[in-house]
Amino acid sequence: MTRVRDLSEDQILDRIVPLLPRGGATLLGPGDDAAVLAAPDGRFVVSTDVLVEDRHFRTRWSTGYDVGRRAAAQNLADVAAMGARPTALVTSLVVPGDTELDWVVGLAKGLADGCAPVGAGAVGGDLAGGPCLVVAITVHGDLEGRAPVLRSGARPGDVVAHAGVRGWSAAGLALLESGLVPAPVDAPTTGVPLEVADGVVLEDVWHRLVAAHLRPDPPLAAGVAAAQAGATAMLDLSDGLLRDAARVARASGVRLDLDPDAFAADRAELRPVARAVAAATGLGEPGWGPTPADVDRLADTWVWAGGEDHGLLATFPAGTVLPAPWTAVGRVVEAGETAPAAAVTVGGHAPAVSPGWDHFRA
Repeated sequence: MTRVRDLSEDQILDRIVPLLPRGGATLLGPGDDAAVLAAPDGRFVVSTDVLVEDRHFRTRWSTGYDVGRRAAAQNLADVAAMGARPTALVTSLVVPGDTELDWVVGLAKGLADGCAPVGAGAVGGDLAGGPCLVVAITVHGDLEGRAPVLRSGARPGDVVAHAGVRGWSAAGLALLESGLVPAPVDAPTTGVPLEVADGVVLEDVWHRLVAAHLRPDPPLAAGVAAAQAGATAMLDLSDGLLRDAARVARASGVRLDLDPDAFAADRAELRPVARAVAAATGLGEPGWGPTPADVDRLADTWVWAGGEDHGLLATFPAGTVLPAPWTAVGRVVEAGETAPAAAVTVGGHAPAVSPGWDHFRA
């Protein structure tokens, strides 16, 4: 079994660089001091994100391939949320010497597969040793002549819309932490609704939820589609629907009022999963088990506050024909319009669950 410490830096790079996609915007890829990218628009979108072992992923259930897919997804989604087309990634990897080389090779393959749907390239980066695994990515995107869609453009009267899955990643993480589903798994994450037979969760559903956590599949094309349809504000949902929606509201000086009925199906399809997780983890009074209220609360928390689905949330002028796969989930109102002093409300009321993930309070 070959480990990283058995090879030189150049030997490791020789194994992984050929696996990385070039991308259509790449004029000069890996091998020099820097990559060269085309910028036909004259502007480009840049974002960066980092994944730290045991903070953002755990190797006991995340393979290198999983981490590569996740790293690509969360970075590409940030660019898509600006209404831009992702073009290139630059990746820095810190890796302990006892890490298996296959894990690093898997990471490169995961990055490549994550970039494939949008044709983005992985054009360079850095490799270093360290005490734990760290994956840091900088992503670039092309606005293709469009204005960027900011968080600050929502206006009263706009429609709030969502694209992607809701609560799946949080449910998948709960299944892993409870031990109900061993990892790794390999199942599709999006495109097919969850199916539950007579209230009993099907095994395939569990695996698909876990896959949604390990390998998120954001609706990247929806970002450009939203921009072309006239979206007034947009962002990537990485820290939970309520927390991220509040960021749009605060940036725009408005309130986002979400329609609970728009999320009823999500909560219903996750409720049997929540029941299984609650029972497995001892939720509820000792000797009694979880109550229906406990189960509902857990499913609601996944939908409203569960992060890392990397769907997109946007606002559109009233009357806009929403492009697929966008669906209306609420409306934008004046910040002080007959409601609690909250940036986000649900059916006109303050949310009943905590808002979501905070990196320094988790």
